[in-house]
Amino acid sequence: MNNSVINELNFKNEPVIKYLPKSRERMELEAELYRIKNFYIDIPLIIGGKEIRTGNKGLCIIPHNHKKVIGEYHKAGKEEVELAINEALKAKTKWEEMPWEHKVSIFLRAAELAAGTWRAKLNAATMLTQSKTCRQAEIDSACELIDFFRYNAYCIQQIYNEQPLSTKDVWNRIEYRPLEGFIFAVSPFNFTSIAGNLCASPAMAGNTILWKPASTTVYSSYVVYKLFQEAGLPDGVINFIPGNSGEISDTVLSSEHLSGIHFTGSTKVFQDMWTAVGNNITNYRTFPRIVGETGGKNYIIAHASADRKSLIEGLIDGSFEFQGQKCSAASRAYIAKSVWNEIKDTLIKKVSNIKVGDIEEIDTYMGAVIDNKSYDSIAKYIEYAKNSSDAEILIGGEHDDRSGYFVNPTIILTENPNFKTMEEEIFGPVLTIFIYDDLNYSDILKLCNNTSKYALTGSIFAKDRYAIEEAEKELVHSAGNFYVNVKPTGAVVSQQPFGGSRLSGTNDKAGSKFNLIRWMSPRVIKEQLHIK
Repeated sequence: MNNSVINELNFKNEPVIKYLPKSRERMELEAELYRIKNFYIDIPLIIGGKEIRTGNKGLCIIPHNHKKVIGEYHKAGKEEVELAINEALKAKTKWEEMPWEHKVSIFLRAAELAAGTWRAKLNAATMLTQSKTCRQAEIDSACELIDFFRYNAYCIQQIYNEQPLSTKDVWNRIEYRPLEGFIFAVSPFNFTSIAGNLCASPAMAGNTILWKPASTTVYSSYVVYKLFQEAGLPDGVINFIPGNSGEISDTVLSSEHLSGIHFTGSTKVFQDMWTAVGNNITNYRTFPRIVGETGGKNYIIAHASADRKSLIEGLIDGSFEFQGQKCSAASRAYIAKSVWNEIKDTLIKKVSNIKVGDIEEIDTYMGAVIDNKSYDSIAKYIEYAKNSSDAEILIGGEHDDRSGYFVNPTIILTENPNFKTMEEEIFGPVLTIFIYDDLNYSDILKLCNNTSKYALTGSIFAKDRYAIEEAEKELVHSAGNFYVNVKPTGAVVSQQPFGGSRLSGTNDKAGSKFNLIRWMSPRVIKEQLHIK
């Protein structure tokens, strides 16, 4: 019997652990890092709870030591994808009929495991496969992943509590059904927490999932999947199908049972998926929900009244943490001339002291970029700037892929506000700066707004309240997450729901009720109490 009414689930953000030398958590993490590097893993597909090995394999490589292979994974083909669809549909009836408290309990259990005995596993896998420092991994694969699970549970309870008004004669209620088919979750390489949330949030709402993780980070995604299993997730609810994007997508997007896409990745891939859905629209049993977060060309604007110290910190951390491979990373900056004259030397000196290298060394600030394709793309932008009469490299510009895919933090100065690196997404540790006359602040706001088709994040640094107000008004459509006197990265679940518009995505705000409601199909029930 289920007749309980839960008024509120408590939520509190998971504290960040510092991993000080010789601390218990540091030693646990180091032991797990050693284990992963010295134990070669064979990662299967997991479909309907069964492990499947196709023999068509990809490699799990450490980006900052790319000659080191720590495992291999099996790739799904058309046959395995069709099987995954069938298993997701088979599991759906029982899963959606399970009381919501039981579904939520599984992910609350996953959060507790991630906060405890699984923390080192998650962080070590993220550090090695994504070349994240200990701090960046802790924020991502521990704290944010835990927060997603717990806050989604909190939001689901709030949504289910939202009921329509009834009258003396009529009782109205809403039933929050899951969508009718299956969800296709496609996760990126850069955040383990995003990968976990892309499949977990629709599942918590009662949907069953096909999960295709990024090929470069199958290892860390597999650890998340095993966490789900340890927490008690039933077979077939989430089906793990790494493989080649095109081959998997062609089969998934042509299935009549596709009911939703939960995506984070490149704008081009998302556009191609949307096009495929449009081409198949008459074949579906329902209109698929399409939720995506894609690219960004994120900005920092410094007004003449900006606090110099905060600005320098925002420029460095916003641009170079995790090698600039955050969707929210700052990539262009517009700085008032009076401010630039005061901060230039300090900024360059601090950037020159950034340590790039092995992420296991405690004082490393930046690791390697994710793979050879990314390295080559970033290097081409840097070389373009080196050879251009419109730009000057102030610091950085070095890159070396002999042992790892290393790109030094790079600052480009340009007098052309439409220079290539001011407009195009780079997704690496490259910041381009344009200096403007103090009196042209209003014009710079307009320029910033009109420069990019992306609208993910942006920051304004100013003490002048009128300047802040003007920026908020002029840049209203330029960023889904707008920051005042702080870097444009580091959104915290429950505090800054994340997402952007324009070509940055559908702005459905991961880590909020806005996202979760997309995986529900409300049914309104009206009951006449007074029968004439």
